[in-house]
Amino acid sequence: MADTSYDVIVIGAGPGGYVTAIRAAQLGFKTAIVENKHLGGICLNWGCIPTKALLRSAEIYHYMQHAKDYGLSASGIGFDIGAVVKRSRGVSAQLNTGVGFLMKKNKIDVIWGSATLAGGGKVTVAAADGAPKGALGAGTYTGKHVIVSTGARPRVLPGLEPDKKLVWTYFEAMVPDAMPKSLLVVGSGAIGIEFASFYRTMGADVTVVEVLPQILPVEDAEIAAHARKRFEKQGIKILTEAKVTGLKKGGNDVTATIETKDGKTQTMTVDRVISAVGVVGNIEGLGLEALGVKTDRGCIVTDGFGRTNVAGVYAIGDVAGPPMLAHKAEHEGVVCIEAIKGLHPHPLEKAKIPGCTYCTPQIASVGLTEAKAKETGRKLKVGRFPFIGNGKAIALGEPEGLVKTIFDADTGELIGAHMVGAEVTELIQGFVVAMNCETTEAELMHAVFPHPTLSETMHESVLDAYGKVIHA
Repeated sequence: MADTSYDVIVIGAGPGGYVTAIRAAQLGFKTAIVENKHLGGICLNWGCIPTKALLRSAEIYHYMQHAKDYGLSASGIGFDIGAVVKRSRGVSAQLNTGVGFLMKKNKIDVIWGSATLAGGGKVTVAAADGAPKGALGAGTYTGKHVIVSTGARPRVLPGLEPDKKLVWTYFEAMVPDAMPKSLLVVGSGAIGIEFASFYRTMGADVTVVEVLPQILPVEDAEIAAHARKRFEKQGIKILTEAKVTGLKKGGNDVTATIETKDGKTQTMTVDRVISAVGVVGNIEGLGLEALGVKTDRGCIVTDGFGRTNVAGVYAIGDVAGPPMLAHKAEHEGVVCIEAIKGLHPHPLEKAKIPGCTYCTPQIASVGLTEAKAKETGRKLKVGRFPFIGNGKAIALGEPEGLVKTIFDADTGELIGAHMVGAEVTELIQGFVVAMNCETTEAELMHAVFPHPTLSETMHESVLDAYGKVIHA
């Protein structure tokens, strides 16, 4: 009989789960991780990573079409959507294999199946289809500490139920059999906008419908407005304060009824519809109710260390609530397991978690928006700097962008940073580090930024907040 007792059992092998398991093993815990489908979870297999591969293909295709803008020539430009998808899936497969290697390297037992918490640290696992031959599977296991990291799935609204053929979630949108000529995207959060950007760049006629007044609702209004102008310039049609009230499916198309804020309706026939109206935590079937684990609006309630109201049961990542981001899950998992070990880590500070949207143009942010900062009652200093004033941006052929910084006027604390433009998803970490180090405007202004780089826009934005901007 194999030993089925562990110090830590992690349920779910997405970014949060597998990172937590690795850190647990590093800390000397005998660790197991339960997964019912694929190592790396949604992010690696059907989310963050493969979408970035698709968007990279679209980006290169865009540059090929605009070769003459760079003094180059290119002819016969086209694409094979099957090859584009194959590359994306290959990237995911490579990383999936890498996660499996990390599990072996760290001596973490991978148990294949669907887990249910049975109380007293017991976890019952039902067999999963497609489990590797000879792998651990169905049975009862015991863990002193059980960490739930089961992630989230696409939210389904009545009347917008996906059918995998005409109405897609991000799963189907990632592996199209053919390129649709027209597309309706319902929802303008990160997932919706990324797919709208991809399909528009590849030539589809794209319309985005958003029920709220602003696209990218969690972003600063000024940044979202800048992004909207760029999207519309690219040919994406955007309807805000509108909702899809019905879908009528044809043989190979869908007719959507759209209601605007004034009560008027219009119909639109498209090849495909993508439902991107958010995600909901996977809390069902885990035995949480029987154990009395507290949940709220489809997520498990935790403190800053991943602890639930039931001793020995923890939750991290999407299932523990927003922001539903892979890097939040990973950090949350490390904090959770280090707290279990007694290392006294800092509790997770959600206000300092960056968010990135990898469309064209890219959007990145951390901290409070200007509107949220004003709600705190603080006096603010706000700086802005456009990409058109940056030499590197002009040289790259990417002169459209904006960096915005928000400071507490009394203390100089950086409380928000928001960016739209080329490569801002790579730049935002500078402001993230600054906020975590409790840097004030003085240190940021004193720092020497390399020239010529896009990062200089960050420096100039800080200078602008304090009336010292140079190139604007």
